[in-house]
Amino acid sequence: MFLSNNKNYKCTCTYMDIMATKTITITLDAYKKLRAKKASNESFTDIILKLTRKKNTLDYIRSLETSTELADNIEKMMQETRKAKLRKADL
Repeated sequence: MFLSNNKNYKCTCTYMDIMATKTITITLDAYKKLRAKKASNESFTDIILKLTRKKNTLDYIRSLETSTELADNIEKMMQETRKAKLRKADL
């Protein structure tokens, strides 16, 4: 109750969050690794969801650190695939 000029004012504040929260316990090492992956504009929830989503091969390759050897191998395989000749299969 607030009293002002001999009048009674009643103030009720309710905070509702539609997203549930859970507290988890992780090791300091795990925390440091998560923090290292997190951008300044990301929450830990964002980074955990990003790291645990299903990935296809292209997403996996994009997540790797830059590798000249990997790029050379991919280019070599693409060239070999282009050279391959298709033939009709008799069923």
